[in-house]
Amino acid sequence: MFKPFHQILANNLVANITNFTVWFALTFWVYLETKSVFATGMIAGVYLIFTAAFGIWLGSLVDHNAKKLVMMGSSVVSAIFYTVSLAMVLFEPEGAFTNPYGWYLWAFVLLIMLGVIAGNIRSIALPTLVTILIPEDERDKANGLVGMVGGIGFLTTSVISGFLVAWGGMLATMVLALVLTLLAFAHLHFVHIDEGRPVPAEGETGEPKRVDLKGTIAVIAAVPGLFALIFFATFNNFLGGIFMALLDAYGLSLVSVQVWGLLFGGLSCAFIVSGIVISKTGLGKNPLRTLLLVNLITWTACCFFTIQPSIWLLAGGCLVWMFLGPFAEAAEHTTLQKVVPLERQGRVFGFAQSVEQSASPLTAFLIGPLTQFVVIPFMTDGAGADAIGSWFGTGPDRGIALVFTIAGIVGVIVTLIALNSPQYRQLSRAYANAPDDDDTGGGAAVASPA
Repeated sequence: MFKPFHQILANNLVANITNFTVWFALTFWVYLETKSVFATGMIAGVYLIFTAAFGIWLGSLVDHNAKKLVMMGSSVVSAIFYTVSLAMVLFEPEGAFTNPYGWYLWAFVLLIMLGVIAGNIRSIALPTLVTILIPEDERDKANGLVGMVGGIGFLTTSVISGFLVAWGGMLATMVLALVLTLLAFAHLHFVHIDEGRPVPAEGETGEPKRVDLKGTIAVIAAVPGLFALIFFATFNNFLGGIFMALLDAYGLSLVSVQVWGLLFGGLSCAFIVSGIVISKTGLGKNPLRTLLLVNLITWTACCFFTIQPSIWLLAGGCLVWMFLGPFAEAAEHTTLQKVVPLERQGRVFGFAQSVEQSASPLTAFLIGPLTQFVVIPFMTDGAGADAIGSWFGTGPDRGIALVFTIAGIVGVIVTLIALNSPQYRQLSRAYANAPDDDDTGGGAAVASPA
């Protein structure tokens, strides 16, 4: 029963490595080409706004089609966009990629981001496959394995990205992306998954194949506190957009791209360790409480990891974030898998992805220009440098650091409010009282390799 699940995890690992290597490499490369924090902020914003825009639609595709089919389709779409992007690299007009405001650069960025976003359907399909293939009392541990796979992907991605950019730029990156995308497609073709999908009786057409946003909202609203969980994750992502827009720029202000890639890869081992721990111990009786507690610790670390311009402080903060991140993600998935009917999970996961990511584009789009044109001058030769520069430090990197510290303080306050909210208690009771698989439409289906 677990063997097909392990094959799916391995296949997703290859796809994730491919897509996130492209994204990381693009961010590194654009910053090195343009030296513009504005540009890296815009790249993060493009990714996140695409994620928010497509999430609900991708969720409906997952619910209305075989999970294997939509995952293979994502590889095909990614391959198409990566091929066009490769052609743009090969036929680049001289100097077109060095202008952070040029149309050619941003057309290239948009095409690559569409290829990466096509892979997001896997992040929606995978938790629904956990519901199908894994018994309810083992799902928190299976979600831990999903987190571990994500950690391995992060480790490999950061190392590959740094060296690819240093060695062959985006040409090498796009060639590797095409090869790995085709390998993931070919492997998944030979994995057989019996999803137990019901076949409509003669004369019936089954549920209409539509997005059905109204019905999805009704399902979420029927579970007390579930909207609050989604909105809490949305606020976390609002602050998380700061990391996506500025973390690479801050790291690259302290060390070279090769060192930053290697360091990020080493720190990503924390994702793997975290996934192993979850797969062995689970998340406890109340995954929601686990989610909030790890958020409290993470945001506390965010208050201090840039307090001084130290690569060791940065590494320590990233270590805490990477170790605890899978706990939060696994806790949210485990909660949704129990309280949401299987036939709606794709749309609910897609809705959650869209809403949770909807705040991050705003942050990413705003934080790049805000940091570049307001906070950096404020901490270079402005009032901030005069007020706290003697101990906090001055200059562009300290402007970026100040943004992280403020984000950490806000995150701690909001998490404490959530821990003491009635919505937290309501959803905790809903999770504890949720019926078993036989009543919710979940349950394990038999699947085997072809």
